[in-house]
Amino acid sequence: MPSAERHNLVISTRNPNKVREIQAILTDIPVKLITLADFPDAPEVIEDKETLDENASKKAQVLFAHTGIATMADDTGLEVMALHGAPGVHSARYAGTNPTQADNRAHLIEQLKGIDDRRAQFRTSIAFTTASGTYLFEGICKGRILSKERGDGGFGYDSLFVPDGFEDSFAEMNAEDKNAISHRGRALKRFASYLTGLLATNE
Repeated sequence: MPSAERHNLVISTRNPNKVREIQAILTDIPVKLITLADFPDAPEVIEDKETLDENASKKAQVLFAHTGIATMADDTGLEVMALHGAPGVHSARYAGTNPTQADNRAHLIEQLKGIDDRRAQFRTSIAFTTASGTYLFEGICKGRILSKERGDGGFGYDSLFVPDGFEDSFAEMNAEDKNAISHRGRALKRFASYLTGLLATNE
């Protein structure tokens, strides 16, 4: 990171749930988080790549080019074994064009009707772009898909996903417990470790 900007970090999201998760894990790192809400003229990035890594990288690179500030972006997919990895990179649009999160969950429930194999995993790819290039950090959380929703917290597919070793869905967990084991939490911790070292070398 350029020394004049090393304490600024743009995060490529307007999603308040994501912002809270990121803030919770990066809380001890001396960075100021700036969201897309601070850049109303930022270009809209179409997530049209074939992998999570490529989508995350595209978002981070486009926003870095626009702001000139170190940028973090992520893409997350739910990969269901019985559906050959679907919805995967298409998780946000699983139910069609411009679906709601509820639409996506309902479509997943329908696709898994009568299927006993409920194994799944969440995968998050974080891309961090500076003038030096783009760096990737991955987090995976394995679990299973419920036949009906449970819990009011979280977002996306959280109310349908139970991580291995637990009985509660992500939507039934408090934020601290979820962040300790979640895919995004794991990716963010890897990123946080890298960022801590980077800031230390630029002091």
